[in-house]
Amino acid sequence: MLSSQPTLLFLTLLSVLILSHPTRAIKFSLPASRYPPPKCIWNAAHTNALVIVTANVGPGTGQRVDIEIIDSSPQKNVYLHKKDIKSETRLAITSHSEGEVGVCFKNYLDHDVPAHEAKAKARIIDLDVDIGADAVDYNAIANQESLSGLETEMRKLEGIVKEIVDEMDYLKKREERFQGTNVSTNLRVQNFAWFTIVALLALGAWQIMHLRSFFKRKYLID
Repeated sequence: MLSSQPTLLFLTLLSVLILSHPTRAIKFSLPASRYPPPKCIWNAAHTNALVIVTANVGPGTGQRVDIEIIDSSPQKNVYLHKKDIKSETRLAITSHSEGEVGVCFKNYLDHDVPAHEAKAKARIIDLDVDIGADAVDYNAIANQESLSGLETEMRKLEGIVKEIVDEMDYLKKREERFQGTNVSTNLRVQNFAWFTIVALLALGAWQIMHLRSFFKRKYLID
């Protein structure tokens, strides 16, 4: 009975890890326009993370949907740009920097569409974004390496645990960076406070000397 408790605890922990792993799926309507603004869906991603984007575009006449994948880095990296995607489109990239990866859509309206029909034009976008361990095709790995079902699940959990460890390392580095910023800010505030005190003391001494000299000139004091 005692030997089964660690196994039960281990399986419970693995189940929590699987169920707590977020899914990044969204479905929305994309209005058409002759000069459409981009609609971007952002997801956090670490450096060198595999990102699989699956976009299912619904039918719609007189419209053209373009897709672009970018990131939030200062360089504003553009990973790919594809025009006129239809039905299901699957794209893969590897992130170059820490931050967020954005999947942007534009729905262009054809010029021959009458103005009174333009407002009713839209297409349904079903978007699924897999990042990191979620983006790995474990079924292909299992077939290639002849893994059993349990071994495949363990491989998935290994990827999830690695992501959690990477996330903890990132948060630790981020905390260290914030602590360094706080220490630097506190030091600057302290130096500014000492400068203010010295400046006030110097100004007070100068005022006293000036008033003393003034009173001596007026023969009010010796």
